This record gives sequence, C-alpha cells and structure tokens, in this order.
Amino acid sequence: MKIFTLLLFLSVSIFPQSDLNKINKWQTFFEKSNFLSTPDYNETIEYFRKIEKASPYVKLIPFGKSAQERTLYVCVVSKDRAFTPEKAKKLSKPIILIQNGIHSGEIEGKDASMLLLREILITKEKINLIDNVTLLIIPVFNVDGHERKSPFNRINQNGPTEMGWRTTAQNYNLNRDYMKADSPEMQSWLKLFNSWLPDFFVDSHTTDGADYQYNITYGIEKFKNLPTKTAKFVKEKFIPFNNKRTEEKGFLIAPYVAFKGRNVESGIVDYTASPRFSTGYTAIQNRIGLLIETHMLKPYKDRVFSTKAMFENVIEFCNQNKDELLNINKEGDEFVIQNYFKNKNSYPLSFDVSDKSKPFLYKGIEAIEEDSWITGKKVLRYTGKPFEKEIPFFDDNIVRDSIDIPTSYIIPIENKYLVERIKVHGINVDVLKKDKKFIVEKYKLKNVRYGTTSYENHFQPSYEYDKIMDTVIISKGNFIIDLQQRTLGVIVHLLEPKGPDSFLKWGFFNSIFEPKEYFEEYSMEPIAQKMVRDNPKLKDEFENYINSDPKIKENPRRRLNFFYERSPYFDKQLNVYPILRVIKVLD
Repeated sequence: MKIFTLLLFLSVSIFPQSDLNKINKWQTFFEKSNFLSTPDYNETIEYFRKIEKASPYVKLIPFGKSAQERTLYVCVVSKDRAFTPEKAKKLSKPIILIQNGIHSGEIEGKDASMLLLREILITKEKINLIDNVTLLIIPVFNVDGHERKSPFNRINQNGPTEMGWRTTAQNYNLNRDYMKADSPEMQSWLKLFNSWLPDFFVDSHTTDGADYQYNITYGIEKFKNLPTKTAKFVKEKFIPFNNKRTEEKGFLIAPYVAFKGRNVESGIVDYTASPRFSTGYTAIQNRIGLLIETHMLKPYKDRVFSTKAMFENVIEFCNQNKDELLNINKEGDEFVIQNYFKNKNSYPLSFDVSDKSKPFLYKGIEAIEEDSWITGKKVLRYTGKPFEKEIPFFDDNIVRDSIDIPTSYIIPIENKYLVERIKVHGINVDVLKKDKKFIVEKYKLKNVRYGTTSYENHFQPSYEYDKIMDTVIISKGNFIIDLQQRTLGVIVHLLEPKGPDSFLKWGFFNSIFEPKEYFEEYSMEPIAQKMVRDNPKLKDEFENYINSDPKIKENPRRRLNFFYERSPYFDKQLNVYPILRVIKVLD
C-alpha cells in the first residue's frame, strides 16, 4: 500500500493532472491495447480528425474512393497552413509523403503516424520536425483490404491481434499497380502524387522471409533509374544518416534481406525495382522513394516504434538538407530532359545485379533443417540463437536493356481510353490540331507467347519485334506526347514494348495479336498457284519454309498460310503496335 501511494505521489509530481488528462485523452487504440492491436478504419480516421480539430497546422483531405466506396484521406501537416499543392510549392520547403497500408496486413506505419503526429502537434515535443517541411500522411491506402481484417490474414506474422488483407476488394495488389493503374485507389493516388509531387516518398511495409536480428530493413533506389546526382545523394548522404540515427534510437537496421541463392552464404542482393513497385515508380518520377520493411516475427510494438523512428529520420533529414534536396530534385527533372531528349543518350529500361560485391556483417538467427513426415523432406527451423557472419553484399546494378528515345509518340484516337490513364501520371498529352506528315518507326511484333495464368488480372505477352520506318500522314484529333517533359521516364516505360511495365507488356494491346479474317483452303489454293506463277522465287522460299519443320510440312493449312501472309488479303495491321515513334516532323 505504501509503495502504491509513493508511486501515485511520484506520478502526480512528475505529471500534473492536466498533463495526465491530456495523455489519457490522446492515447491511441494501439497503446490502450497494450501495444497488441490496431484500430479499424473509422476509428483511425476519427483519431486523425481529433488531431485536425486540435491543431491549426493540420487538414485531413479526401483524395479518392476505394472500390467499395470508402473515402481515401491524406493528412496534410504544415506550420504555414499550406494545405494545397500550390501553396506548399511556394514555400521552398520539401514535401514529404508517407504512405501506410498499401498492404493492409502490414499496418505499423498507421499506428506510428498517430504517435508521431501527437508528439509533433499535441505534446509538441517534436514540433520542430515541421519547421522546414510540409508533411503528407496517408493513414491507410488500401482501405477495403484494411477492413477485411482477421487474426488469420498473415500466417507468418506476429500480430497485431487482427490485421487487414494484402489486396483490394477487387483483388489488386496495389504495389504492382503504379504503372498500369487498374484500380480506382491507384488512379486517385497518382493524381495526388502528381499534384503535390513530393520531394521524398516513404512506403511502410512488413516483410516475410528469413528470420534475423534486425528490427527493420529498407530498400531505396540508388542506381541508374534515378538521375545521377539524386542517386549519389541517396548513397552518400541519406543512407549513412538513416542507418546511424536508427541504431542510435535502439533499432538494428540493414538493407532489405534478399538472398542471392538458397542460403545465407550466397549473400544478399540489392536490385533495381521495376516501376510497378512504389520506389521504382518514384525513381522514374525523379524522386527519392524509401521502402520500410519491419520484420514480421518481431512483436508488433517493436515494429511500430522502429517504423516511427524511420519516419522521424526522414523528416529530420529533409529539414537539415532542405535546400540541397529541393535543388537535386529540380536538377533531376532537368537532367532527364537534357541527358535523354537533348543529348540522345539511351534510356535504361531494365537492370541486372552485377557480380561485384562487398563484405557485409550479417546478423542472423541460426536455422537448422529437420525431417518432416508432413512434407516428406527437410524443413527449416529457426532456433532463436543469434549469429554474425561476413557474407557478400551485391549492391551494384548494371543496365540490361535500354532504348533510344524518339522525339514524341503518337497515340491513335481509337486508343483514347489509354490517354486518361496516361494523364494521371502527370504527363502532358496534346491533340493534333491539323493533319501532319511524320517519319515514324513502327514495331512489328513476332514470336508472341502468353503465360499460362493471369497476373494481376492480365495475361502478359512475351514477344520480339522488328522496327519498320515509314512516312505517314496523321489526321487531326489523334494524340501526341512530346518527350521534352520531366515525366520522360514514365512515358518511355509506359509506351516502349521493352518496358517491363509497359501497357503492351501488361496486355493492354492483346487484341493486335488476334487475326480476325481467315481463308478457306479452296479459295486460297488457286491464289497461291497464281502467286508462284507470277513470282517463281516464291516457290524456293516456300520449299525452304516447309522443309524447316516436319510439322509445317505435314500441315496443309500452315502451308497455305505462307502464301496468305504474303497476299494482299492478309491483315497488314496484325501484330503491329499501334503507337508510333516520331523520328521527324515533315510539315
């Protein structure tokens, strides 16, 4: 009893009653649950609304609707009360966008954001964090998945007690949708991103995979998918700062752990993210994107507080380096135009991890293999015993494929459904006001194959192609996209067939591979006879063709198709990519 009385006296002495009331009033659902649970969407937004009512520096703004008609919100925090992109950009302060819950089972960032905003705006112990930045926070991106909550949504994960689902109500993985933008959520996000054009982007996740000692890992683009100075700034300034500050706050940190082979000794790799992913997308928008990956086996409390530490690091860094960051982003936008459009350097589209490596002291958890009568083979078991081992870290990437860019692209008016999807990326699209003559390159596709299953609701083709030069007159009303704009990288990735996330690669043009007119053998055979009489060399080509493969030789229709493809009856648009690369304007 005396001990209890003493503790009560001390708590009242240290925290006046008014402060205790404030602490209780502003406790989050996460804290009230003893750090085990996370609130539902309505409770989450209610907390953000409460902060908005309490602080003049906050505005909660709707920016779209989910497939199930839930409202998407962004919380704008500004000491200058700059709650629109136009006002924020006039301040010459970096704009930071923190995104939570793109995979809503991985929701630490949401609870971390509430704690951080309370410290900035309510207790004001960290009010200085918004001195030199404008802060945007998306509480939950995948809101429909967030509400599909269950204790059983992530088999590998240690809490919270209930967690959301990975995908949207339409079963889209939003972290594969940045380029194709199928989902209403992503279309709204792209409009938000391109209106604010943040200077630094953060995407909060939880990783599956190996067990190790690290509380938190990260991925960040730093290769040739970024402008040169931006990549250098990331490698030389941000990464050392972030690693040092995270460990000073008591959390072990490492680059994202992806093994090169099947075991630890093979080393870990750092790869260039495709633009279908968040950080790969922000890179081709010439902006820094940080991927946060907490460790799924660590307690939820640990994961929330390590995520909060990383959020603070980013905000601190942007405060301390605000002028340099703004200048680097401005120069990055100019760099892509100068380097690729004006200087005609090839634009890199895909990358490989090189064989170069450097030593890395890996802090892992020991694993053993045990026989399993369930699987019929050995399975991995983690013992909980920590170890340290020097392994190779492959963090050098080389360009695998690149493209020489045209001056512009022409999109036929019949493909106007794509134009609105292109515009949400912040790309300027013009309409031809009069008929014009162009020298263009066309792509003729060949050896087209499809995967056996759909991926993100698309059957993705693989193909090769030939380039065909042509002079064409394009009628007024068709669309033209000039490459001399800061979104050059996004344009090239969307419209070039080689782009790993191009519209063509995602299957938006699969109809061009489908023949729609056919021949009857009794009609085609006499035409083939006449073609050989008129052009005797054609017979030699035909003989070489049928002798190249016994299956062709034994197939009457394929034999006739040789002639059909060379006849005036054949569809000349079959397998021709309809988007044209402009080489020169003739009038």
